Amino acid sequence: MRRASTLASSVLSRTLATTHGGVNSAAVNHRLLQVALFGSTGGSYARGRWFNSFTGSTARSVSVGVAGALLSVAAAATSLSQEVHAKEPPPAELVPKDVILYQYEACPFCNKVRAFLDYYDIPYKVVEVNPISKKEIKWSDYKKVPILMVDGEPLTDSSDIIDKLGHRIHPQKRAVSDMDDDEETKWRRWVDSHLVHILSPNIYRNTSEALESFDYITSNGNFGFTERITAKYAGAAAMYFVSKKLKKKYNITDERAALYEAAETWVDALNGRDFLGGFKPNLADLAVFGVLRPIRNLRSGKDMVEHTRIGDWYSRMESSVGESRRIKV
Repeated sequence: MRRASTLASSVLSRTLATTHGGVNSAAVNHRLLQVALFGSTGGSYARGRWFNSFTGSTARSVSVGVAGALLSVAAAATSLSQEVHAKEPPPAELVPKDVILYQYEACPFCNKVRAFLDYYDIPYKVVEVNPISKKEIKWSDYKKVPILMVDGEPLTDSSDIIDKLGHRIHPQKRAVSDMDDDEETKWRRWVDSHLVHILSPNIYRNTSEALESFDYITSNGNFGFTERITAKYAGAAAMYFVSKKLKKKYNITDERAALYEAAETWVDALNGRDFLGGFKPNLADLAVFGVLRPIRNLRSGKDMVEHTRIGDWYSRMESSVGESRRIKV
């Protein structure tokens, strides 16, 4: 981006500068089976006795009883389904008291951190950083976002932030694996090393989509009036050309095809599961969801959902992550 000599490229590069940042299914099936067998066994046993002894109105009572048993099974299954999809908030004593996220609203890595905070019900304040002056983070030697201030301690790099905060709120679980073949770790790395690099060529692939993207960026970012106009139009024009360089850098021939392929690759990784984590999202689910969230309502995101199988998983993630835990100040 720095090779672009225009002011717009400078504005843009600063605007988008970011850092790369269980319930066991067998146990659940066993519990569902227990519920179903209890209802079925009781119904069969009772039916054999009742049909040998009663007729007429009594038979109608039996039908009501069987129907009631089936409804009980359905209700129990629904309740269990809600249970396995429910969040697991950390113990109150482990939740940080003061969390501040320094961010760009449209930054995929910042969105990744927000998805983690929202899912684990960790309240946080947001400081929207001006991408040109960066005056909000002048106190920091680290000049990229996200920066997460946790009880006075600054954490940087989205993946490191999640690892460290995850270890703090769930010390009994390993927040990160040292095993290269660990599924969760593998797909978190895939997000940072592959998925995020496909996004820019897609959201800036033509002038109309570049303007759409910068309209979103400037409408949600911390810009002055003049900065907003400059960033929207000059930045969109600059990024249209920059995106062509990014395509070449990452060997992307057809940006939409690459986006669709990435979405399908992720769905294949789920292997029929609701989430990569099984019945609940794990850190890889949150990472993919986080980086895709800024583009979901852009043309590229709508095309992705329309032309791939990722839509169902994305909807489940929206439901699981739930409402934002951002504290409005």
